[in-house]
Amino acid sequence: MTPQQIKLVTDSFMKVLPIAGVTADLFYDHLFEIAPEVRPLFPDDLVEQKKKFIATLAMLISNLHEFGKIAPVVANLGTRHVAYGIVAKHYEPFGIALLKVLEDCLGVDFTPPVKAAWTEAYMSLAGVMKRAAANLPPG
Repeated sequence: MTPQQIKLVTDSFMKVLPIAGVTADLFYDHLFEIAPEVRPLFPDDLVEQKKKFIATLAMLISNLHEFGKIAPVVANLGTRHVAYGIVAKHYEPFGIALLKVLEDCLGVDFTPPVKAAWTEAYMSLAGVMKRAAANLPPG
C-alpha cells in the first residue's frame, strides 16, 4: 500500500469509529445477507463478536503503516480463524460486506480513491490470513 492509501484508510476509519456500534451492526447484517451460510460460524449473541471486530479492525488500521510488524499478528488471525470454520471462500463476502458498510457509513466521503485504498488494505490483510491458513498442516 502507498502512504496515500494508508492515509485514506486511516482518515476514513476515524470517521467511522464514533459510530462503531452501528458500523458493526450493519457489517454483520450485510455479511449474513451476502453469505447466509456463514451465520452458523458465529455465536447467536453477536455483542462480543461485534466488539472484537471493531477492536481488531482499529488495531489493524492504526498499524497499516507498519505492515511488516503486524503481518505476524494478521497471520495468526488467519490460522485462528481456521478453527472457527473459516475457509478461503469466506474472505470474499467478508470483503464485500466491509466495503458496503463503509459506503453506508461514510456516504459521500466513500470516494473511488477511498474505496480503492480500502480494497487494497483488505486484499493485503486477507492475503496474509489466507496464506497462513493454507500453510497449516492438514488436520
